[in-house]
Amino acid sequence: QEQLVESGGGLVQAGGSLRLSCSAPGSIFSVSAMAWYRQAPGRQREWVAHINGDGSTSYADSVKGRFTVSGDNAKNTLYLQMNGLKPEDTAVYYCKLWARGRNYWGQGTQVTVSS
Repeated sequence: QEQLVESGGGLVQAGGSLRLSCSAPGSIFSVSAMAWYRQAPGRQREWVAHINGDGSTSYADSVKGRFTVSGDNAKNTLYLQMNGLKPEDTAVYYCKLWARGRNYWGQGTQVTVSS
């Protein structure tokens, strides 16, 4: 099964910024929506942000005003701009894509925010 590829994670100090990317293979088409999730150690995976095919977005309250989700349909790529990072944002970040009745996940990228 095709898999998404995330990148852009790393170690950053509190208050800093990171930009995550998620690329989907060209074999996936008719994308209806994409989203970011994250999973911190010992916790369940949680939803972070969502973008529909019409460009409408939604965010978890914990990241609203700090994170921005965007997409490039021509490149089948999803982005997550993260500003004002906090130690509690530390997690593995995953992207998810919905297309033609199926969903796809990436392998995750680690984001670590130091205090």
